[in-house]
Amino acid sequence: MTAYMKNLKIGLIKEGKTPPDFRVALTPEQCKQAMAKYPNIDIVAQTSAIRKFTDQEYLDSGIAVVHDVTDCDVLIGVKEVPIDQLIPEKTYLFFSHTIKKQSYNAKLLKAIMDMKITLIDYEVLKDEKGKRVIGFGRYAGIVGVFEGFRALGLKYNWYQLPSPISCHDRVEMESHINSELFQRPIKAVVTGYGRVGHGAEEMIQRFNLTLVSPEEFSHYQGSENIYTHLDTHQYYQRISDGGFDKKEFYQSPELYKSVLMNWVKDADIYFACHLWKSGNPLLITAEDLASPSNQCKVIADISCDVNGPIAATIKASTIADPFFGYCTLEQQECNWKKEDAIMVMSVDNLPCELPRDASEDFGNELINTVIPALLEENNAMIKGGMETQMGKLTQSFEYLKEYALAQ
Repeated sequence: MTAYMKNLKIGLIKEGKTPPDFRVALTPEQCKQAMAKYPNIDIVAQTSAIRKFTDQEYLDSGIAVVHDVTDCDVLIGVKEVPIDQLIPEKTYLFFSHTIKKQSYNAKLLKAIMDMKITLIDYEVLKDEKGKRVIGFGRYAGIVGVFEGFRALGLKYNWYQLPSPISCHDRVEMESHINSELFQRPIKAVVTGYGRVGHGAEEMIQRFNLTLVSPEEFSHYQGSENIYTHLDTHQYYQRISDGGFDKKEFYQSPELYKSVLMNWVKDADIYFACHLWKSGNPLLITAEDLASPSNQCKVIADISCDVNGPIAATIKASTIADPFFGYCTLEQQECNWKKEDAIMVMSVDNLPCELPRDASEDFGNELINTVIPALLEENNAMIKGGMETQMGKLTQSFEYLKEYALAQ
Protein backbone atom coordinates (compact mmCIF):
# COMPACT_ATOMS: atom_id res chain seq x y z
CA MET A 1 0.00 0.00 0.00
CA THR A 2 1.26 3.48 -0.89
CA ALA A 3 2.15 5.58 2.15
CA TYR A 4 1.29 9.27 1.80
CA MET A 5 2.24 12.30 3.83
CA LYS A 6 -0.64 13.71 5.87
CA ASN A 7 -0.51 17.21 4.42
CA LEU A 8 1.66 19.07 1.93
CA LYS A 9 1.54 22.77 1.18
CA ILE A 10 2.86 23.64 -2.27
CA GLY A 11 3.86 27.13 -3.31
CA LEU A 12 3.81 28.01 -7.00
CA ILE A 13 6.65 30.53 -7.05
CA LYS A 14 6.99 33.53 -9.34
CA GLU A 15 9.68 33.29 -12.02
CA GLY A 16 12.51 35.64 -11.14
CA LYS A 17 15.08 34.94 -13.83
CA THR A 18 16.09 37.62 -16.34
CA PRO A 19 15.06 37.66 -19.16
CA PRO A 20 11.64 36.80 -17.75
CA ASP A 21 9.97 33.47 -18.38
CA PHE A 22 6.19 33.64 -18.79
CA ARG A 23 5.48 29.94 -18.16
CA VAL A 24 4.15 28.35 -15.00
CA ALA A 25 4.49 24.86 -13.57
CA LEU A 26 0.73 24.61 -12.95
CA THR A 27 -2.09 26.58 -14.55
CA PRO A 28 -4.93 27.91 -12.36
CA GLU A 29 -7.27 25.13 -13.46
CA GLN A 30 -4.57 22.50 -12.85
CA CYS A 31 -4.01 23.76 -9.30
CA LYS A 32 -7.73 23.29 -8.72
CA GLN A 33 -7.65 19.81 -10.31
CA ALA A 34 -4.61 18.75 -8.29
CA MET A 35 -6.18 19.71 -4.98
CA ALA A 36 -9.35 17.84 -5.90
CA LYS A 37 -7.37 14.77 -6.93
CA TYR A 38 -5.07 14.83 -3.89
CA PRO A 39 -7.11 16.18 -0.93
CA ASN A 40 -4.08 16.25 1.37
CA ILE A 41 -2.31 18.99 -0.60
CA ASP A 42 -2.90 22.72 -0.60
CA ILE A 43 -1.55 24.95 -3.39
CA VAL A 44 -0.98 28.70 -3.26
CA ALA A 45 0.37 30.94 -6.00
CA GLN A 46 2.96 33.60 -5.32
CA THR A 47 1.88 36.87 -6.88
CA SER A 48 3.50 37.63 -10.24
CA ALA A 49 3.14 40.45 -12.72
CA ILE A 50 4.80 38.61 -15.61
CA ARG A 51 3.34 35.12 -15.90
CA LYS A 52 0.88 34.57 -18.75
CA PHE A 53 -1.70 33.35 -16.27
CA THR A 54 -2.65 36.36 -14.17
CA ASP A 55 -3.14 36.51 -10.42
CA GLN A 56 -6.83 37.06 -11.10
CA GLU A 57 -7.07 33.82 -13.07
CA TYR A 58 -5.70 31.93 -10.05
CA LEU A 59 -8.11 33.72 -7.74
CA ASP A 60 -11.00 32.92 -10.08
CA SER A 61 -10.07 29.23 -9.81
CA GLY A 62 -10.16 29.40 -6.02
CA ILE A 63 -6.35 29.47 -5.57
CA ALA A 64 -4.97 31.79 -2.91
CA VAL A 65 -2.49 34.37 -4.23
CA VAL A 66 0.16 35.36 -1.69
CA HIS A 67 3.34 37.41 -1.44
CA ASP A 68 5.06 35.21 1.14
CA VAL A 69 5.58 31.46 0.52
CA THR A 70 7.84 30.73 3.50
CA ASP A 71 5.15 28.59 5.13
CA CYS A 72 5.05 26.19 2.15
CA ASP A 73 6.63 22.73 2.35
CA VAL A 74 7.51 22.51 -1.35
CA LEU A 75 8.21 25.37 -3.76
CA ILE A 76 7.63 24.70 -7.45
CA GLY A 77 8.87 26.81 -10.35
CA VAL A 78 10.16 26.43 -13.91
CA LYS A 79 13.55 28.09 -14.40
CA GLU A 80 16.45 28.72 -12.00
CA VAL A 81 15.56 30.69 -8.87
CA PRO A 82 17.73 33.79 -8.34
CA ILE A 83 19.97 33.35 -5.31
CA ASP A 84 18.47 36.32 -3.46
CA GLN A 85 15.01 34.75 -3.78
CA LEU A 86 15.92 31.34 -2.33
CA ILE A 87 14.41 30.45 1.05
CA PRO A 88 16.71 28.37 3.29
CA GLU A 89 15.87 24.81 4.29
CA LYS A 90 13.04 24.43 1.78
CA THR A 91 12.38 21.79 -0.91
CA TYR A 92 12.42 23.19 -4.44
CA LEU A 93 11.51 21.78 -7.84
CA PHE A 94 12.86 23.59 -10.92
CA PHE A 95 15.24 23.19 -13.85
CA SER A 96 18.57 24.08 -12.23
CA HIS A 97 20.78 23.70 -15.31
CA THR A 98 23.70 22.53 -13.17
CA ILE A 99 24.06 18.81 -13.92
CA LYS A 100 26.35 19.49 -16.88
CA LYS A 101 28.44 21.85 -14.74
CA GLN A 102 27.07 24.90 -16.50
CA SER A 103 29.45 27.64 -15.40
CA TYR A 104 26.74 30.30 -15.10
CA ASN A 105 24.90 28.35 -12.37
CA ALA A 106 27.78 27.17 -10.16
CA LYS A 107 27.07 29.96 -7.67
CA LEU A 108 23.43 28.93 -7.56
CA LEU A 109 24.28 25.36 -6.60
CA LYS A 110 26.74 26.60 -3.96
CA ALA A 111 24.00 28.81 -2.48
CA ILE A 112 21.56 25.88 -2.46
CA MET A 113 24.09 23.86 -0.51
CA ASP A 114 24.86 26.69 1.90
CA MET A 115 21.15 27.25 2.58
CA LYS A 116 20.53 23.55 3.25
CA ILE A 117 17.97 23.37 0.47
CA THR A 118 16.64 20.13 -1.00
CA LEU A 119 16.68 20.52 -4.77
CA ILE A 120 14.66 18.19 -6.98
CA ASP A 121 15.69 18.85 -10.57
CA TYR A 122 13.02 18.11 -13.20
CA GLU A 123 15.74 17.20 -15.68
CA VAL A 124 16.79 14.12 -13.69
CA LEU A 125 13.37 12.82 -12.67
CA LYS A 126 13.22 9.43 -14.40
CA ASP A 127 11.03 6.34 -14.34
CA GLU A 128 12.21 2.80 -13.65
CA LYS A 129 13.39 2.48 -17.25
CA GLY A 130 15.55 5.57 -16.98
CA LYS A 131 13.26 7.71 -19.14
CA ARG A 132 12.60 11.34 -18.22
CA VAL A 133 9.09 11.84 -16.89
CA ILE A 134 8.62 15.59 -17.37
CA GLY A 135 9.79 18.35 -19.66
CA PHE A 136 8.87 21.00 -22.23
CA GLY A 137 10.28 19.08 -25.20
CA ARG A 138 6.97 18.53 -26.96
CA TYR A 139 6.36 22.27 -27.23
CA ALA A 140 9.94 22.89 -28.31
CA GLY A 141 9.15 20.66 -31.29
CA ILE A 142 5.76 22.24 -31.95
CA VAL A 143 6.99 25.83 -31.84
CA GLY A 144 10.27 25.00 -33.59
CA VAL A 145 8.49 23.60 -36.63
CA PHE A 146 6.18 26.61 -36.84
CA GLU A 147 9.20 28.94 -36.65
CA GLY A 148 10.96 26.81 -39.27
CA PHE A 149 8.07 27.10 -41.72
CA ARG A 150 7.86 30.79 -40.88
CA ALA A 151 11.50 31.06 -41.98
CA LEU A 152 10.79 29.11 -45.19
CA GLY A 153 8.05 31.56 -46.15
CA LEU A 154 10.33 34.54 -45.60
CA LYS A 155 13.29 32.98 -47.38
CA TYR A 156 11.35 32.36 -50.57
CA ASN A 157 9.01 35.35 -50.17
CA TRP A 158 5.97 33.03 -50.27
CA TYR A 159 4.07 34.06 -47.15
CA GLN A 160 4.40 35.64 -43.71
CA LEU A 161 3.43 33.83 -40.52
CA PRO A 162 3.26 35.64 -37.16
CA SER A 163 5.71 35.03 -34.35
CA PRO A 164 4.14 32.44 -32.03
CA ILE A 165 4.73 34.68 -29.02
CA SER A 166 2.44 37.30 -30.58
CA CYS A 167 -0.41 34.77 -30.50
CA HIS A 168 -2.63 34.24 -27.46
CA ASP A 169 -2.25 30.48 -27.69
CA ARG A 170 -1.68 27.54 -30.02
CA VAL A 171 -5.19 27.77 -31.46
CA GLU A 172 -4.54 31.32 -32.66
CA MET A 173 -1.10 30.37 -33.98
CA GLU A 174 -2.48 27.46 -35.99
CA SER A 175 -5.29 29.60 -37.40
CA HIS A 176 -2.67 31.12 -39.72
CA ILE A 177 -1.88 27.76 -41.36
CA ASN A 178 -3.63 27.06 -44.64
CA SER A 179 -3.19 24.84 -47.67
CA GLU A 180 -2.12 27.72 -49.93
CA LEU A 181 1.11 28.62 -48.13
CA PHE A 182 3.58 26.71 -50.29
CA GLN A 183 3.89 27.81 -53.90
CA ARG A 184 5.35 24.48 -55.01
CA PRO A 185 5.64 20.98 -53.48
CA ILE A 186 8.15 21.02 -50.62
CA LYS A 187 10.27 18.36 -48.95
CA ALA A 188 11.33 18.30 -45.28
CA VAL A 189 13.65 16.13 -43.20
CA VAL A 190 13.35 15.54 -39.46
CA THR A 191 15.90 13.87 -37.18
CA GLY A 192 15.23 12.70 -33.65
CA TYR A 193 12.38 11.15 -31.73
CA GLY A 194 11.41 11.55 -28.06
CA ARG A 195 9.32 14.48 -26.87
CA VAL A 196 10.91 17.01 -29.22
CA GLY A 197 10.72 14.87 -32.34
CA HIS A 198 7.15 13.79 -31.71
CA GLY A 199 6.11 17.39 -31.05
CA ALA A 200 7.77 18.42 -34.29
CA GLU A 201 5.99 15.68 -36.23
CA GLU A 202 2.68 16.78 -34.72
CA MET A 203 3.14 20.28 -36.15
CA ILE A 204 4.56 19.10 -39.50
CA GLN A 205 1.38 17.13 -40.04
CA ARG A 206 -0.63 20.22 -39.13
CA PHE A 207 1.07 21.86 -42.13
CA ASN A 208 -0.30 18.92 -44.15
CA LEU A 209 2.95 17.24 -45.12
CA THR A 210 2.78 13.52 -45.88
CA LEU A 211 5.20 11.09 -44.26
CA VAL A 212 7.26 8.98 -46.68
CA SER A 213 10.03 6.46 -46.10
CA PRO A 214 13.66 7.54 -46.42
CA GLU A 215 13.86 5.46 -49.61
CA GLU A 216 10.81 7.17 -51.15
CA PHE A 217 12.03 10.63 -50.14
CA SER A 218 15.18 10.69 -52.25
CA HIS A 219 13.39 9.65 -55.44
CA TYR A 220 10.04 11.35 -54.92
CA GLN A 221 8.63 13.03 -58.04
CA GLY A 222 5.01 13.59 -56.95
CA SER A 223 3.07 16.78 -56.24
CA GLU A 224 2.46 16.37 -52.48
CA ASN A 225 4.31 18.16 -49.68
CA ILE A 226 6.31 15.40 -47.99
CA TYR A 227 8.67 14.74 -45.09
CA THR A 228 10.77 11.86 -43.86
CA HIS A 229 11.61 11.18 -40.21
CA LEU A 230 15.05 9.69 -39.62
CA ASP A 231 16.31 7.77 -36.61
CA THR A 232 19.93 7.37 -35.51
CA HIS A 233 20.54 4.10 -37.36
CA GLN A 234 19.49 5.75 -40.62
CA TYR A 235 21.73 8.81 -40.60
CA TYR A 236 24.82 7.20 -39.05
CA GLN A 237 26.70 4.27 -40.55
CA ARG A 238 29.82 2.33 -39.69
CA ILE A 239 32.81 3.67 -41.61
CA SER A 240 34.19 0.22 -42.40
CA ASP A 241 31.15 -1.45 -43.95
CA GLY A 242 28.13 0.86 -43.77
CA GLY A 243 26.42 -1.15 -41.03
CA PHE A 244 25.01 -0.03 -37.69
CA ASP A 245 25.03 -1.55 -34.22
CA LYS A 246 23.32 0.55 -31.57
CA LYS A 247 25.41 -0.65 -28.64
CA GLU A 248 28.65 -0.24 -30.58
CA PHE A 249 27.65 3.24 -31.75
CA TYR A 250 27.08 4.53 -28.22
CA GLN A 251 30.27 2.91 -26.95
CA SER A 252 32.52 3.76 -29.92
CA PRO A 253 30.97 6.60 -31.95
CA GLU A 254 34.31 7.28 -33.64
CA LEU A 255 33.74 4.15 -35.74
CA TYR A 256 30.78 5.87 -37.44
CA LYS A 257 30.12 8.70 -39.87
CA SER A 258 27.08 10.77 -40.75
CA VAL A 259 25.21 10.20 -44.01
CA LEU A 260 22.47 12.69 -43.17
CA MET A 261 23.20 14.85 -46.21
CA ASN A 262 21.95 12.01 -48.42
CA TRP A 263 18.49 13.35 -47.51
CA VAL A 264 19.06 16.95 -46.42
CA LYS A 265 20.64 17.92 -49.75
CA ASP A 266 17.31 17.19 -51.46
CA ALA A 267 15.16 18.94 -48.84
CA ASP A 268 13.80 22.47 -48.68
CA ILE A 269 13.95 22.53 -44.89
CA TYR A 270 15.63 20.42 -42.22
CA PHE A 271 14.28 20.13 -38.66
CA ALA A 272 16.91 19.00 -36.13
CA CYS A 273 15.26 17.43 -33.07
CA HIS A 274 17.88 14.83 -32.16
CA LEU A 275 19.89 14.35 -28.98
CA TRP A 276 23.57 14.78 -29.81
CA LYS A 277 26.47 14.16 -27.46
CA SER A 278 29.98 15.54 -27.66
CA GLY A 279 32.13 12.84 -29.21
CA ASN A 280 29.47 11.71 -31.67
CA PRO A 281 30.27 12.28 -35.36
CA LEU A 282 29.31 15.66 -36.78
CA LEU A 283 26.03 15.50 -38.68
CA ILE A 284 26.44 18.28 -41.25
CA THR A 285 29.82 19.88 -41.94
CA ALA A 286 30.65 23.21 -43.53
CA GLU A 287 31.80 21.28 -46.60
CA ASP A 288 28.43 19.53 -46.79
CA LEU A 289 26.59 22.83 -46.79
CA ALA A 290 28.88 24.39 -49.39
CA SER A 291 28.51 21.45 -51.79
CA PRO A 292 26.88 22.32 -55.14
CA SER A 293 24.55 19.34 -54.62
CA ASN A 294 23.02 20.88 -51.48
CA GLN A 295 19.68 22.57 -52.18
CA CYS A 296 18.54 22.94 -48.56
CA LYS A 297 18.28 26.63 -47.71
CA VAL A 298 16.49 26.55 -44.32
CA ILE A 299 17.61 24.76 -41.15
CA ALA A 300 15.46 24.80 -38.02
CA ASP A 301 17.85 23.58 -35.34
CA ILE A 302 15.38 22.89 -32.57
CA SER A 303 18.02 20.99 -30.58
CA CYS A 304 20.28 24.06 -30.82
CA ASP A 305 23.73 22.62 -30.18
CA VAL A 306 25.86 25.71 -30.81
CA ASN A 307 29.14 24.92 -32.60
CA GLY A 308 28.08 21.29 -32.51
CA PRO A 309 26.93 18.74 -35.07
CA ILE A 310 25.43 21.19 -37.60
CA ALA A 311 27.94 23.65 -39.00
CA ALA A 312 25.35 26.37 -39.65
CA THR A 313 24.38 26.61 -35.96
CA ILE A 314 27.04 29.12 -35.00
CA LYS A 315 24.90 30.78 -32.33
CA ALA A 316 21.60 30.54 -30.48
CA SER A 317 19.05 32.97 -31.84
CA THR A 318 16.39 34.71 -29.78
CA ILE A 319 12.61 34.92 -29.75
CA ALA A 320 12.88 38.59 -30.71
CA ASP A 321 15.32 37.85 -33.54
CA PRO A 322 14.91 34.16 -34.41
CA PHE A 323 16.60 33.97 -37.81
CA PHE A 324 20.07 34.57 -39.18
CA GLY A 325 21.97 33.70 -42.33
CA TYR A 326 24.93 31.35 -42.65
CA CYS A 327 27.23 32.02 -45.59
CA THR A 328 28.54 28.67 -46.82
CA LEU A 329 31.66 30.12 -48.45
CA GLU A 330 32.87 32.35 -45.60
CA GLN A 331 31.43 29.97 -42.97
CA GLN A 332 30.12 32.88 -40.97
CA GLU A 333 26.96 34.82 -40.24
CA CYS A 334 25.44 36.90 -43.00
CA ASN A 335 22.09 38.35 -44.04
CA TRP A 336 19.65 35.48 -44.57
CA LYS A 337 18.21 37.33 -47.55
CA LYS A 338 21.36 36.61 -49.56
CA GLU A 339 20.50 34.12 -52.27
CA ASP A 340 23.28 31.69 -51.37
CA ALA A 341 22.78 32.01 -47.58
CA ILE A 342 21.27 29.24 -45.50
CA MET A 343 18.59 30.63 -43.21
CA VAL A 344 18.93 29.28 -39.66
CA MET A 345 16.42 29.22 -36.79
CA SER A 346 18.13 28.24 -33.53
CA VAL A 347 16.00 29.72 -30.73
CA ASP A 348 17.04 27.92 -27.54
CA ASN A 349 13.90 28.58 -25.47
CA LEU A 350 11.14 27.77 -27.94
CA PRO A 351 8.43 26.68 -25.46
CA CYS A 352 8.46 30.22 -24.05
CA GLU A 353 6.80 31.35 -27.30
CA LEU A 354 3.57 29.55 -26.36
CA PRO A 355 3.68 29.88 -22.57
CA ARG A 356 0.03 29.07 -21.90
CA ASP A 357 -0.03 25.85 -23.91
CA ALA A 358 3.45 24.75 -22.86
CA SER A 359 2.55 25.33 -19.21
CA GLU A 360 -0.61 23.26 -19.52
CA ASP A 361 1.29 20.40 -21.15
CA PHE A 362 3.95 20.48 -18.44
CA GLY A 363 1.39 20.77 -15.65
CA ASN A 364 -0.44 17.65 -16.83
CA GLU A 365 2.75 15.63 -16.39
CA LEU A 366 3.36 17.25 -13.01
CA ILE A 367 -0.10 16.27 -11.75
CA ASN A 368 -0.06 12.74 -13.13
CA THR A 369 3.51 11.77 -12.30
CA VAL A 370 5.44 14.11 -10.02
CA ILE A 371 2.91 15.24 -7.41
CA PRO A 372 1.80 11.69 -6.47
CA ALA A 373 5.46 10.72 -6.21
CA LEU A 374 6.08 13.68 -3.90
CA LEU A 375 3.29 12.49 -1.66
CA GLU A 376 4.72 9.00 -1.40
CA GLU A 377 7.23 8.31 1.36
CA ASN A 378 10.70 7.41 0.03
CA ASN A 379 9.62 7.43 -3.60
CA ALA A 380 12.47 6.12 -5.78
CA MET A 381 11.89 8.61 -8.59
CA ILE A 382 11.94 11.60 -6.23
CA LYS A 383 15.02 10.32 -4.43
CA GLY A 384 16.76 9.87 -7.78
CA GLY A 385 15.86 13.42 -8.76
CA MET A 386 17.27 14.96 -5.60
CA GLU A 387 20.41 16.80 -6.55
CA THR A 388 20.80 17.96 -2.97
CA GLN A 389 19.15 16.84 0.25
CA MET A 390 19.20 19.48 2.97
CA GLY A 391 22.15 21.08 1.23
CA LYS A 392 24.25 17.98 0.76
CA LEU A 393 24.87 16.60 -2.72
CA THR A 394 23.29 13.18 -3.04
CA GLN A 395 25.42 10.23 -4.13
CA SER A 396 24.56 10.48 -7.84
CA PHE A 397 25.59 14.14 -7.90
CA GLU A 398 28.76 14.14 -5.83
CA TYR A 399 30.64 14.78 -9.08
CA LEU A 400 29.36 18.38 -8.84
CA LYS A 401 31.22 19.09 -5.58
CA GLU A 402 34.32 20.72 -7.05
CA TYR A 403 32.19 22.65 -9.53
CA ALA A 404 30.06 24.15 -6.75
CA LEU A 405 32.73 24.64 -4.11
CA ALA A 406 35.03 26.45 -6.54
CA GLN A 407 32.79 29.47 -6.08
